[in-house]
Amino acid sequence: MNYPRPIEDLISSFMRLPGIGRKTAERLALYAYSNMSEDEAKQFGQNFINLKKNLHTCPICGNLTEKSTCDICSDSTRNHSQIMVVETVKDLFIMENLGQFKGVYHVLNGAIDFTNGIGVEDIRIAPLLERVKEGNISEVILACNATLQGETTSRYIKTLLEDSDCLVTRLAHGLPIGGDLSYADEMTVLKALEGRIKY
Repeated sequence: MNYPRPIEDLISSFMRLPGIGRKTAERLALYAYSNMSEDEAKQFGQNFINLKKNLHTCPICGNLTEKSTCDICSDSTRNHSQIMVVETVKDLFIMENLGQFKGVYHVLNGAIDFTNGIGVEDIRIAPLLERVKEGNISEVILACNATLQGETTSRYIKTLLEDSDCLVTRLAHGLPIGGDLSYADEMTVLKALEGRIKY
């Protein structure tokens, strides 16, 4: 037995979101019907419309913005010669919320993943190369995730930038604070060994 059509339509809409299965979508749809006023439902729907209508990606770095360029790229006090490369906008926000990095960013919108059909041309590597080619870039920091896809992407970008004048660095990978060596996987220990510094 199916729910009435408006509930089924809302369930289908919720199920299009990542990580939302049928049961969670049912719970959300029934909650919306039972607990939200009509005004709240209208505002909820309007928020989705505003998201698509008022937001776009920054043409320079790929961050989300309501303006012609994002606040980070428009900030003259930041170090525009230092670019941190991240896979997603969420990664950018994580780094930015630390409050320590004063350079600018470049969002790739993914990572190279040939098994899922994501190639070099499917992510924003070409615009990064264009930024470096324009000059005045002293350092590119590769902050891709410590996954096979992230490693593949970082290595590919490093290879492309080998002939440029800018320094190419990457985030250190290894043992977490409070971590026990005996519980770490081999790759984590290897990265910790490779990234060792003078003590």
